[in-house]
Amino acid sequence: MSLQLLQSLSLPGDAAKPNEDSFAHKDGAAVVLDGATMLGPSLMPGSSDAAWIAQFGARRLMAHLGEGEGPRKALRAALSDTQKSFGALRRAAPEDVWQTPCASMMLAVRNDDGLELLWFGDCAALVQQADAAVTVVGETFDKRAVEAERARRVAAEKGLSPAVGLSRPEFIDALRATRNRINSGSYWLFSPDVRAASHVSRRMMKAQPGSTLLLASDGFLALASDYGAYGADGLMAAAMEKGLDALGQELRAIEAADAGGDKFPRFKKSDDATALLLRLS
Repeated sequence: MSLQLLQSLSLPGDAAKPNEDSFAHKDGAAVVLDGATMLGPSLMPGSSDAAWIAQFGARRLMAHLGEGEGPRKALRAALSDTQKSFGALRRAAPEDVWQTPCASMMLAVRNDDGLELLWFGDCAALVQQADAAVTVVGETFDKRAVEAERARRVAAEKGLSPAVGLSRPEFIDALRATRNRINSGSYWLFSPDVRAASHVSRRMMKAQPGSTLLLASDGFLALASDYGAYGADGLMAAAMEKGLDALGQELRAIEAADAGGDKFPRFKKSDDATALLLRLS
């Protein structure tokens, strides 16, 4: 049983900044991680704590799965590795929760019956079997509507165009307050905290060979969830027919035409956008 990688795409939101998405694939598994852009100075070596956790997490997940560990055991081990590495390499301990690197995640692992899917945050999976409608796994579509309204409201209160950037002082307090809620209640992310393994969302799906799977970060899924260019079924069909590169160009064209975020409220003109198109075999 395997997951065949058909296409991949990973675009930085800003060519002058690190891509804080990451992905990895092996014969029977694939993962997309979307590092949350830091809201203050970096604590880790390198230019981006968010890129570090996305890349490190992807590598460690595939390493543990490659050793024959099941998905949940591999996740716990990868989180433990992340916790140890963060403790050893950081320049200082976080003074507040918002300083902790974290990432959304969608992990798909092939099994005898189909797929096991584990996720944090707003990465998602679209699954299509034969001629059936696409099944959406994850909360991206619901969460993005909430995020867009938050961007619109905060921008209106501050008298700014929404997409002026996360670092604006007018936005930073509200964003840090939201980030301070990670790893509490029902809001857990891939982070240097092994306890997150007990809070990951999970779904088992029966799926036949020949089914297709699209794993993506919210930046790519914005084509459907934010901008309404496609529904879930249309996005899967377009990925198969046009290809991910063409969809990436469509995505950036929509964002360039609404650079201030007045039509589509958001905190960045463009987000990192990552997608993997896979076939079950």
